[in-house]
Amino acid sequence: MVGSQAACRCCRRRGRCSDTVGGVRDDRCLNRLPKSNHLSTMSATSGIGIAPDLASAFSNANLTNDVRFIKVSIANETLVHDLTIPVAGSFEDDLAFLQRPNVLEDSTPTYVLAKVAPSEWIAISYVPDSAKVRDKMLYASTRSSLLKAIGSTLFTDAIFATSLADLTADAYASHKRHMAAPKPLSSREQEMADVRAAESGGAYEGSRTRASHIGTGVGLHWSQNVDDAVKQLGQGETSALVIINIDTKTETLVVGSASEITVDQLGSSLPPSEPCYAFFAWPHTHASLPRREIVFIYSCPSSSPIKDRMIYSSGVTSTYLAGQKLLLETSPAVHFASRKIETSVPGEIDEAHLIAELGFQDGSIEGRKLPDISAALKDGSEKPFARPKGPARKR
Repeated sequence: MVGSQAACRCCRRRGRCSDTVGGVRDDRCLNRLPKSNHLSTMSATSGIGIAPDLASAFSNANLTNDVRFIKVSIANETLVHDLTIPVAGSFEDDLAFLQRPNVLEDSTPTYVLAKVAPSEWIAISYVPDSAKVRDKMLYASTRSSLLKAIGSTLFTDAIFATSLADLTADAYASHKRHMAAPKPLSSREQEMADVRAAESGGAYEGSRTRASHIGTGVGLHWSQNVDDAVKQLGQGETSALVIINIDTKTETLVVGSASEITVDQLGSSLPPSEPCYAFFAWPHTHASLPRREIVFIYSCPSSSPIKDRMIYSSGVTSTYLAGQKLLLETSPAVHFASRKIETSVPGEIDEAHLIAELGFQDGSIEGRKLPDISAALKDGSEKPFARPKGPARKR
């Protein structure tokens, strides 16, 4: 077999290579790509570079505001500058130029670099459905090479068009709405996103609470009975608990209960299935000096309704800060715990839990015991330096 009758090992087609003999690969094959397997090559990158005229045209367009579109085509395995369309009006109005004859063809893929602002470009990949499969694959695999070569940081958006109808002002408006729309979430994901948003909003607002302790940063207000109960708690001397709830209808903090309890009764005194805030007065001797400490507790059981969890989580930080401010203003000698206690299992809170969470366990700053310096002396003489033992040898 001689000439075009042989099967080219490069493109696997007959009648396309003029000098193929006996199925031997011809370097002049019009379908030749960097690798012999066309499909595997196209699925990655094509390795096609850009021509100097394209680089120059794009560089000049960045320096002026006169260019709206730059059409880029692939010719002889090179990205070349095909056409430049100047600015005539707004970007939406200038999209009409792409609808004109001989700008974009119904069966020929191309790239269009669209300038929407002095330093913002949109990369348009126009690949018609009627284009040849080989051309579709070639343009798909070359797109990333084009953007890297001319500077991908300048491109803030991308449009993939399969027909001229995708490149109209209405289509562009629809594209922007789609990009601005929130990502679809499952009902569970949406609930968790709402909880996180409420928590972050509460933390932000709580960091700038008003000078008065009566209001909180998320629209919750302290009722007079809450105000009185917290003041009385700070001025007392016994172990006591004040539980605070939210009246969702009026967005007001109200007293759920106020009672004298021991620390061992704390976990069982909190509502087991509803969120709440609590201020607990805890006399203890776990610090360097005995003291009565006011601890803020946020209890939010996992079984509580998601709506209640969102409301309580949004106000936890501002309620904590407002309570701290009120207690320090009315009872200057009070010790207000520097850490909040947050739990989803109210029954787990006991004395051991408070010691661990507030840092009073052995080894903490406040719970650390002073070393016995007398142990360093023996028979009135100083102990010699003891060399530390080295690591055990491997057997």
